[in-house]
Amino acid sequence: MRLGLFGGTFNPIHLGHLRAGIEVREAFNLDKLLFIPSAHPPHKTADQVANAEDRLEMVRLAIQGEPSLEVSDVELARPGPSYTIETLQYFQDRFGSESDIYFIVGQDAFSEITTWKSYKALFGTAHFIVMTRPRSNLRSLEDFIHTQISEGYQYDPTSNRYNHPEWCTIFCLNITHLDVSASQIRELIRQGRPIRFLVPGKVEDFILKKGLYR
Repeated sequence: MRLGLFGGTFNPIHLGHLRAGIEVREAFNLDKLLFIPSAHPPHKTADQVANAEDRLEMVRLAIQGEPSLEVSDVELARPGPSYTIETLQYFQDRFGSESDIYFIVGQDAFSEITTWKSYKALFGTAHFIVMTRPRSNLRSLEDFIHTQISEGYQYDPTSNRYNHPEWCTIFCLNITHLDVSASQIRELIRQGRPIRFLVPGKVEDFILKKGLYR
């Protein structure tokens, strides 16, 4: 199995997340892509983030009708803060060496990976897919990989990836950039302005019904 893991707060999930997920799934011929909402993001304060069960339900609503997209509550079922290393180890233990596991992350989040728990161990656990944008600074990305992760990573321009003799591969994928963010959506809601066409209709209805982000 080729399994993609797309983690995040999804606070709320929006069309940018969904479009990115679809493009990654197609580019890497993934059998399945799991959206994994974090329960207690260690880098965010509680008042910034909606209830974990509500964020999980919004993801469920957003991906209805897409059989290759699923949502996992693995981080909600685990007590305490959500750490990526524990999530990757969980899926490695569950699927083992018979599967190729890819962790999907945006370039901005990837640039903060040195603040994550046991971050170097991540690269021995799963492949990374770093989602970049058309005008991303790829030189700074390469410098970051070499100085903060490992000088052993070497760039292969034929496949736009970094190979390592011992660790997993770091792939770069240029995705369609939709100018939408969760923080923008939350601010629009606080201002009483519409969020239609920024999130799926069912997600919009859920937010309004629950009175989230007001």
